[in-house]
Amino acid sequence: MRALDIAGTGMQAQQTNVETISNNIANMTTTGYKRSRAEFQDLIYQNLRRVGTTSSDTGTIVPAGAQVGLGVKTAAVYRINEQGSLEQTSNSLDFAIQGRGYFQVTLPSGETAYTRDGTLSLAQDGTIVTADGYALNPTINIPNNAQSVSVDQSGQVSVTIAGQTQAQIVGQIQIATFANENGLDAMGQNLFLQTQASGDPIIGTPNTTGFGSVMQGYVENSNVNVVTEITDLITAQRAYEMNSKVITASDDMMQTLTNLSR
Repeated sequence: MRALDIAGTGMQAQQTNVETISNNIANMTTTGYKRSRAEFQDLIYQNLRRVGTTSSDTGTIVPAGAQVGLGVKTAAVYRINEQGSLEQTSNSLDFAIQGRGYFQVTLPSGETAYTRDGTLSLAQDGTIVTADGYALNPTINIPNNAQSVSVDQSGQVSVTIAGQTQAQIVGQIQIATFANENGLDAMGQNLFLQTQASGDPIIGTPNTTGFGSVMQGYVENSNVNVVTEITDLITAQRAYEMNSKVITASDDMMQTLTNLSR
């Protein structure tokens, strides 16, 4: 009985849907997190009567045919890269990107990773690093005698040094964009890696054409909408229950057939 297998694929699909929603809810306070959405496709079809075939020797054509679908499968879990709200922190080393772009960080392996999480700090040598100690790329060092750090919307980093009246420029933040942001490989820790699907990074200066601006003293909140996630969770739960009802009904039908054979 096909209905058993078909309903089984439906339950597996809704399990993936619930897992995706639960990850969104778990990360509702994660800085720079982008919510995900599961996308599904129908499986192959079994032709009981193929459409377009002839039904008689005179060449009459079957207008509709008969096809039975074999269930559903998960096609993709893609990120929705809409802007999250900006929260003011007044921390001089908190940065948010308003618009397109990712901060670049250098991993211990030398590989470049990309992130929307701009909660940065200073290492022991004055290098601007992430919460895990990964240096911002290109590297920016803040002098030990700097009294304050200022970053404009174009990503230019300036410091005020004791005894000097004019601010000193110490670096320039550059951000990266991609032709296909959904093609980035999420590695955890709010970091992404380039893949063949994402394309090569396009590096540029913030607040120029095609690139977002840098906001100092702000962080980007998660773009998870709790009301939407709870609504989707209820829908997924009900879909899971309905598929389980199909399995129960199929089992009852098979039980009826078994009783007839006695």
